Amino acid sequence: MTQSSITSPHARQEPTPTTLHGQTLEDAYRWMRDKSSPELIAYLEAENAYTKSVMAPTEALQAKLYAEMLSHIKETDVSVPFRDRGWFYYVRTVEGRQYPIHCRRLGTGEKFDESQPEEIVLDVNQLAEGQPFMAVGGMTVSPDGFMLAYSTDNTGFRQYTLHVRDLRTGKDLPDTAERVGSIGWAADSKTLFYTTEDEVTKRHDHVFRHRLGDSAAQDVVVYEEKDERFNVGVDKTRDGKYLLMELGSHTTSEWWFLSADTPEGEFHLIAPRVEEQEYGVDHRHGLFYIRTNDVGKNFRVVTAPVESPGRESWKELIALDPEAPLEGFDVFESFCVSSRRRMGLPTLTLTEFVAGDMLGESREIRFPEPVYSAGTHANPEFETERFRYSYQSLVSPASVYEVDVRTGDSTLLKQQEVPGGFDPALYGSERVWAEAADGVKIPVSVVYRRDSFKRDSNNPLYIYGYGSYGYPLPIGFSASRLSLLDRGVVIAYAHIRGGGEMGDSWHDAGKMMAKRNTFSDFIAVTEQLVAKGYGAKDRVAIEGGSAGGLLMGAVVNQRPDLFRVVLSHVPFVDVMNTMLDASLPLTVAEYEEWGNPNEAEAFEYMLSYSPYDNLTVGDYPAMLVKTSLNDSQVMYWEPAKYVAKLRTLKTNDTPLLLHINMDAGHGGASGRYDYLKEIAFDYAFLLRELGVEG
Repeated sequence: MTQSSITSPHARQEPTPTTLHGQTLEDAYRWMRDKSSPELIAYLEAENAYTKSVMAPTEALQAKLYAEMLSHIKETDVSVPFRDRGWFYYVRTVEGRQYPIHCRRLGTGEKFDESQPEEIVLDVNQLAEGQPFMAVGGMTVSPDGFMLAYSTDNTGFRQYTLHVRDLRTGKDLPDTAERVGSIGWAADSKTLFYTTEDEVTKRHDHVFRHRLGDSAAQDVVVYEEKDERFNVGVDKTRDGKYLLMELGSHTTSEWWFLSADTPEGEFHLIAPRVEEQEYGVDHRHGLFYIRTNDVGKNFRVVTAPVESPGRESWKELIALDPEAPLEGFDVFESFCVSSRRRMGLPTLTLTEFVAGDMLGESREIRFPEPVYSAGTHANPEFETERFRYSYQSLVSPASVYEVDVRTGDSTLLKQQEVPGGFDPALYGSERVWAEAADGVKIPVSVVYRRDSFKRDSNNPLYIYGYGSYGYPLPIGFSASRLSLLDRGVVIAYAHIRGGGEMGDSWHDAGKMMAKRNTFSDFIAVTEQLVAKGYGAKDRVAIEGGSAGGLLMGAVVNQRPDLFRVVLSHVPFVDVMNTMLDASLPLTVAEYEEWGNPNEAEAFEYMLSYSPYDNLTVGDYPAMLVKTSLNDSQVMYWEPAKYVAKLRTLKTNDTPLLLHINMDAGHGGASGRYDYLKEIAFDYAFLLRELGVEG
């Protein structure tokens, strides 16, 4: 263990019991919830000082890693412009500047014309001046192209303020609102719809209508959602004809619509909510196109006339495929695009419309690699014969393609340039399968440097996992990851149950009363990768964040002997105390993901895996736990309490470090250079503990 010039902090204990279902939970660190406490801030600062001291010998390595990562980034760059109502929009980055610059130019017909003067839509660097943190939430241009509605967060707490900018002058109007979520313009370019969140739970529960020039106090409440499981959002159909209002929980949804031409009218219901049924809506030629799981978890597509859109009018357009979940469905004037997953990998199928709303010939876009990510790109225009999609893999940088729907021919518009001597031929990727304890096959994506990997059980092995909310792990390219691969680290992504790689059934098999499958899957993946020679059994590092931090805590409690290093970001580790507090953000809505511990059966099951409650006396791997003081998703006190308790129980001398970003939220630093330094810090810890030469 690396010695520190200062000793590790030890937090004051103040046992606070909670008794429920005949059991008492003892929490010695509940006092840490008081964010205004000088004692708390002093403790967090002491943890940061200790971490800095322990990591001091790696500062040269951190600087080297940062320089390497920066060398692989084209700092001054521009995205592929996309057309929207006569303008071409794109994003620029400039060397030395932390944030993107959103720009546009007038088009010449359908072509991007660089001779047209550039117009700055929003320079996030200017917004960030004097701020330790800056994030843009929503941003949308009015139909006439003159106004920009956007929202900003300058703390990391994901509490956004609405602004409206006149793009003709570049000045913000007095119009503003607080705690804003989604934003949508009516056709008149003078009326704006937006959602707001509850001040305590951060649930988006109101929809407002705003007229430019009015104060927020004059805004009209259009809708209020009473069910604490549901959030509200506003959207618009691609053809611009209808404003949409979505009411959704984790498992159930309901949509309403309003003609964009009559913003002061009433929203009309499409179909009432039915428990455990979800649907999404778009519009084309008088019909709503509805993707729904009403007859099965893999979703199908139905249509319904605008005049009578209820379930009794639904007509099947695309049947449910039991082998390929339908993740998305995009509608255009002359074609549609189905986004599916087959054996966990994404597919895109283009189908032209014939004879009105009938489907004609289909073409599936083919992808060349065994492991990859692909999906729809920026396609705002309804009337088009071209469709843009993105593609990348563990070894191929992000690319944007445009396919001609009539011919099926794809054209590469841009592949992200990776300077610094990157050669994709040096790297290889594989898809392997691990067998879970119950016999289920778990897909795993693996990447390595070819000249340093022989599957001989000698390489350090790094495994990343998440496995919650039905979220499929994105298998994309990372320039910063090259610093690990070039040092011989084999990297694996475990697509465990609870994620969405195989559709909703995969999610269901790793949530609620099946949540422990997520943890046993990850352990099985680790054991079998080691057994197959992908890494040395004593050089395994693992990482996860948020719900993936819960995964880290659970698997370390179950098998501390299996892992040498753990990186845990903003970890959801205090499951019981959080899910028993309905006043916290996300708690009630997430009963549908984790269970409701006020119910005895759920209480027992959740308690069986809650990382904070299952810490015991014994040896633990080297651990770096990271959080942010302004995190609104997983409160800072969860990782702080976890580390404080673990310090009193671990019996070996492996490092246990807590790092708190005092100026950020759930996603860490907001500036791209600051974020890169955070990655360099993480990698330096990982490489040192794995015994990898710098």
